[in-house]
Amino acid sequence: MNKNDALKDNGSSKTGPDNGWRAIVASSAIMSLALLGDALLYAVLPAYAESFGLTLPWVGVMLSVNRLVRVFAYGVIAQLTRAIGVRTMCIAAAIVATCSTALYGISQGPAVMLFARLLWGLTYATLVIATLSYAVQSHQSSNNRTGTRVGVSQAIQRAGPICALLFGAWLVGRLGPNWVFIVLAFPTAIAIALAFTLPRGVEQNVKQNKPVSFSRPRPIDVIFFLQGYGVDGVFAISITLIFARDSATSVAVMNGSALLAMRHFGEAIAAPLFGWIADRIGARRVFVVAAILTMLGFVGVAIGFTVIGALVMLLFRGALASLGPAVIAQASGPDDDVLGALARMQTWRDLGAAGGPIVTGFLLTFLSAEIQHAIVAFALGVGLLYWMLYK
Repeated sequence: MNKNDALKDNGSSKTGPDNGWRAIVASSAIMSLALLGDALLYAVLPAYAESFGLTLPWVGVMLSVNRLVRVFAYGVIAQLTRAIGVRTMCIAAAIVATCSTALYGISQGPAVMLFARLLWGLTYATLVIATLSYAVQSHQSSNNRTGTRVGVSQAIQRAGPICALLFGAWLVGRLGPNWVFIVLAFPTAIAIALAFTLPRGVEQNVKQNKPVSFSRPRPIDVIFFLQGYGVDGVFAISITLIFARDSATSVAVMNGSALLAMRHFGEAIAAPLFGWIADRIGARRVFVVAAILTMLGFVGVAIGFTVIGALVMLLFRGALASLGPAVIAQASGPDDDVLGALARMQTWRDLGAAGGPIVTGFLLTFLSAEIQHAIVAFALGVGLLYWMLYK
């Protein structure tokens, strides 16, 4: 690809809103298919660690290392995307996602699984930049509402993980925990064909200045750090183990998978709905309500109302997925680096989600899952108060 093609692929020319929506749908569908293996791994790995040659502490490492690499990869990936084009990056990401999903199935011991998780971390970071850049383009336009666009994008992305957790958990009982990932690699490969359909010439709101990097968090970044730590760390690691206290392992995996699927289902429903509401009455006030209810969901799990608390937490955590970008976009001017602020928020969320599984895996040896949920609820309350009072 020559320089002019790369610039065109990056979106240096402007197109109409129809082409913009086409890019949102296609890139989000690629992310949805790429997430199949990653989503199921969270339900399977804690319960079937021995089948992959791993101990419980190693499980925490494997479920977090992909996020840890993303924290430091966003800047490089943003530069590379500007150099060779978002469409080309999406094609590469779809290929790597297919390979990493298949590698989960043949993994025996830490080495192969660690390599696969590192590959997935780079893939996810690439697709996050692509989907967000499409969704926040023309964020100052009155007929291109950021909350709605991000919400629709998030809803499409959640379809794959929901299917993986609901049907993949059923397949585990019939094919075994290893073979199921080899099977999932085939539908993941559909993302490669979709990547080639991405339109050229879609305008991207990516500044040609220094790349997004790991930097000091803003108050809203603190909230997303705690959300990542709590939902993708404490809750995701411990929910199957909570159910396993009173049921067989296979049943606990099914129940845990159903609730983990609700994490994605809640986002699919809540993100577009609350994004639409935020575009009409203001993202900040809706964000406060959603954050409070997310905190109360953690409280519910902590005091023994596991299912009800989890459902509340996951539904309004899904709302935050579109409300966070909407808050940033609505507070930004036409010349502000919106994508940079979004990437910084995503970086801190990933840092929390990376540390969460590691810390939770070790803390479970002497702190119950309920106590850890209570700690997260308290920290979220403090973080939200800090953001509300911050000038």
